[in-house]
Amino acid sequence: MIAQARTRPIFRNLLFVLALVALFGGAEANAAVAAEGAPVFANHTEGYACFRIPAVIRTPSGTLLAFAEARRNSCNDFGDVRIVMRRSRDEGKTWGALETVAENGTLQAGNPAPVVDTLDRRYRHGRILLIYCTGDAPEDAVMRGQGTRRIWYRASTDDGATWSQPAEITSGAKLPSWRHYATGPGHALQLAHGPHAGRIVVAANHSEGDPQPQGHDYTAHAFYSDDHGATWHLMPTVPYPGGNESTAAQNRDGDVVMNIRDQSRQSHARVIAIGDAKSFMWNNVFVAHDLPDPVCEGSMIAYGDLLLFSNPGSSTDRRDLTVSVSRDGGHTWPTRTLVAPGDAAYSDIVALKHRQLGILWEKGNAGGIFFMSQPFALLLRGKAEAQ
Repeated sequence: MIAQARTRPIFRNLLFVLALVALFGGAEANAAVAAEGAPVFANHTEGYACFRIPAVIRTPSGTLLAFAEARRNSCNDFGDVRIVMRRSRDEGKTWGALETVAENGTLQAGNPAPVVDTLDRRYRHGRILLIYCTGDAPEDAVMRGQGTRRIWYRASTDDGATWSQPAEITSGAKLPSWRHYATGPGHALQLAHGPHAGRIVVAANHSEGDPQPQGHDYTAHAFYSDDHGATWHLMPTVPYPGGNESTAAQNRDGDVVMNIRDQSRQSHARVIAIGDAKSFMWNNVFVAHDLPDPVCEGSMIAYGDLLLFSNPGSSTDRRDLTVSVSRDGGHTWPTRTLVAPGDAAYSDIVALKHRQLGILWEKGNAGGIFFMSQPFALLLRGKAEAQ
């Protein structure tokens, strides 16, 4: 009894010390999470090894829908891959449960390119189109003619709560001679003004013929619908050998601007193609040397008279997520803001309320997918808000 009486205060003190350690250790951990932001799609959760290829849209009701590829067994592009979605009703502060929105059995469904059609009079609250691809073989096999890529969309009129059956649109979006094919990835575009207002434009890329050095068998293109997805048509291919994953926005003049990954690795920068508002012929194609890029995907939106673009801002490595601003319709990009130092890969951006830019991005190729917001006012001055 005497021995027990002597040890109880010591035991209580030890518990107190351990509680303090746990308290302050937990506070430090929580502070780290708050500074970095919690992942929207965390690797090695929900039964998936890896989440990649982010896309995000904001519906007319204010709901954010975040999409990603859920890769079952590894981070490899091909395999048991499906498209999943989470929703946020508070501008990205919290996210709902994971939902599967497109799949292809145990094969591949990916490259999500969602868009909100707000100009279809049949749907007062807008209609979401999720355009995507399916594949039955890895990319290198498809390029050798040993597999195929097909293009589809699903539609939702209730903020993504339910979806229509998949509708295949391969014949309108892809030539039979094309081999590998990818939509976007990242959000698609609906033209807001000009002679083709209401047109849905999907940035894409394809390969044709035998594989060539420096990826010159790849080129970027776009396809469109003028009847809310009922029929689809190809726009001309961008005349730049090596053009790959691409994103599109409409500038203040009504032109469509394509911002393209250079798979040839020759420029270490982005390729810009500007299509005339009436003909959509790519009359101006150039390397944007003020947009360095390590051969990666990027995302672009219009904000008033401006264009904003996100990508890893390094010419050599997938790191340093950067937002760049163009004030002249995509011709030059003088303002660049580092928003997330360190590993960074694919991203998608969206305008939020309160003049904020939402950024859904990969923390490296295999680091999970995170969300942050930044004030437009700071980005336009080349500054970032601490996360």
